[in-house]
Amino acid sequence: MLPDKIKTSCLECGATNAYPRDPGGKAVVCGRCKTPLPEPGRVFEPRADQVLNLIQSGGLPLLIDFHSTTCMPCHMMSPIVEGLARRRAGDLMVLKVNTDQQPDLATAFKIKAVPTFVVMKKGFEIGRVSGAMPETDFSLWVASKA
Repeated sequence: MLPDKIKTSCLECGATNAYPRDPGGKAVVCGRCKTPLPEPGRVFEPRADQVLNLIQSGGLPLLIDFHSTTCMPCHMMSPIVEGLARRRAGDLMVLKVNTDQQPDLATAFKIKAVPTFVVMKKGFEIGRVSGAMPETDFSLWVASKA
């Protein structure tokens, strides 16, 4: 049986919150800062400050997908990343960072190619891989890191 609540981290303050599996159409807000919470299982495209906040204060491991809208391998990986986000809801938060729109963040992470996937846990980089890969290989790589 599935639990009634799933963990998610607030994009604004990083606090880990319990998100009801069925919120019944109600807005779910952070217990600390009262900001609406992101729905678990979705891929988020946060601002740079939100990414840094989640790295520093978030309680869940992060998978960060550095991508570009002009990159064909990035487009190929997109449904794989979205499927992983749904399957790992409550265990992992998945973020997408468009390197064309957020070049400073890409530079801070020393991104040399896209797609590049970075797993962060408790403020530390746990793993990094670049390029497209089959869904099974990608899922196993993420599972070994997060």
